[in-house]
Amino acid sequence: MMGFNISCSPGRDAAAGFVQVTPQLPALVLYLDPVNLAIQLPSFPGGDVVLARFCRELAREAARLAAEIDPDGEPAPPERRPRHLLVTGDDGDSGGGY
Repeated sequence: MMGFNISCSPGRDAAAGFVQVTPQLPALVLYLDPVNLAIQLPSFPGGDVVLARFCRELAREAARLAAEIDPDGEPAPPERRPRHLLVTGDDGDSGGGY
């Protein structure tokens, strides 16, 4: 295993995708336009769980970044929306039957 740091910016045609390299080798590919980066299943026991955990964390953090830099770009995820809506009538009560 070789460690390295990389910094890059997505080009106008950047995309990401799930690919099945082989039936036993899933990968997440970042097509950064023009650079491509594949994140593959680790080859050690339990690597599938490690990759799944990483992908979930990546999704969460990517959503946070997107919301920070473009808050009006997409509707808020369900956990950020109000759970209840209080509908008031003319007299300020909850107006049963609404």
